[in-house]
Amino acid sequence: MKKKIGIFWIREDFRILKNNALAAATKNHDQVVAIYIFKKNLFKNREAQGWWICKSLENYKSDLKKFNINLQILPANDYTSVFNSLFKKNNFSIYWNKIYEPDYLKFDEKVSKMLISKKINFKIFKGNILNEFDEVKKLDNTPFKVFTPYWRSAERVFFEKVPPSNPNIKKCKKIVYLNCEDTTIQKIFAKKKWHSKFEENWMPSEQNALQKLKDFFKQKANNYGAGRDVPFNNGTSKLSPYIKNGQLHVETIFAESKKYNIDKYNLKKFLTEIGWREFNHSLINFFPYMLKENYSKKFDKFPWQKDKALLNSWKTGNTGYPIVDAGMKELYETGWMHNRVRMIVGSFLVKHLLINWKEGESYFRNCLLDFSEANNVAGWQWVAGSGADAAPYFRIFNPILQGEKFDKNGDYVKKWIPKLARIPKKFIHKPWEMDKELQKSCDIEIGKDYPLPIVDHAKAREQALAAFKKI
Repeated sequence: MKKKIGIFWIREDFRILKNNALAAATKNHDQVVAIYIFKKNLFKNREAQGWWICKSLENYKSDLKKFNINLQILPANDYTSVFNSLFKKNNFSIYWNKIYEPDYLKFDEKVSKMLISKKINFKIFKGNILNEFDEVKKLDNTPFKVFTPYWRSAERVFFEKVPPSNPNIKKCKKIVYLNCEDTTIQKIFAKKKWHSKFEENWMPSEQNALQKLKDFFKQKANNYGAGRDVPFNNGTSKLSPYIKNGQLHVETIFAESKKYNIDKYNLKKFLTEIGWREFNHSLINFFPYMLKENYSKKFDKFPWQKDKALLNSWKTGNTGYPIVDAGMKELYETGWMHNRVRMIVGSFLVKHLLINWKEGESYFRNCLLDFSEANNVAGWQWVAGSGADAAPYFRIFNPILQGEKFDKNGDYVKKWIPKLARIPKKFIHKPWEMDKELQKSCDIEIGKDYPLPIVDHAKAREQALAAFKKI
């Protein structure tokens, strides 16, 4: 019998550090191959993330070679055909890490049964999360529906565990290749070129993720509580794409935070963001219907409007509200948007335009490098008012006041909408209030060079509240 090969199945695991499946493969086998299964249309609705994955594969291939591990990309119409091909031509054991989305967990069960039937050794490991979602429940064994008590309990569960070790990756004796059809990274790159500027802003590698993490704790963490809400200040960590795609494990973030003398308030604020991620994963697994429907069923009666023209104005950053438009242009150009601005643009879509949150969720899914099913759906439902939320009122963010509060001098707006660069601070978030003379002196004509507001804030607010009363 041929010597058994260890297969490490990559899904959202582009890292060496804190990679349980990869460590187990190298521990149990002298010969290990990493595989990435590229299913047809895998990135059809997540085009931005497709770019990130392809660049991740390039960089990770180099990282794995240092351990004498080859990375092969296996094309597939479906996963079953890939595994059947592997069964016929190779003698192997397979290892992978969980992804905490209902469909993935169901799929893991299906694959497990298939492997058992073929008498193939396999092992599934804890993925990129602090706690398994079913480890954190209320005393009555029901899931939490409110964040604060959830996170209080989740932190306790995590810290009471034996501190997780960092599994060592063993260098293999030699590089080996699976006998199966494979493809190249170049062949799976998205054809769409709207993300051509991503490379100016991002380097999808574990090394870069770890450096960004260190830089954040050294330079930004002690002012995180105040700095995180100001989009122009770059006060956030911008680690979310690296966490989502597995260049960085959340346990590594917690471990790294202990190495620095960070103010407790600011550290707590930062780690709470990881808490939200944990909470959202808990929600979608205990209440999987919310991935496609309203978490709060009363919102099934909400009178959403369908208006393609208004939706397109929002997508393209042509609403006439500068803070909204700046955010949408940042998203399209960089594949990322500041969290405060995500709330503002989300609120504008569902509260000012009365367009279903599902439209926004779908657009973000396609454009975000850090797209996460849990965070995206939960975030949009939180903004819409249909999600798991302790707040007993219908939030409507005023885009003018939000801009004046969090972008006081208009620096963020001017960065992403250069045509507004000469507008005085007083009018930067309401340029339509400038008289014709002032517009001329600023070399701009509102309504021609930059759009007038597509809706009036006061009227839109009244309509939203009236719609809310109907449910």
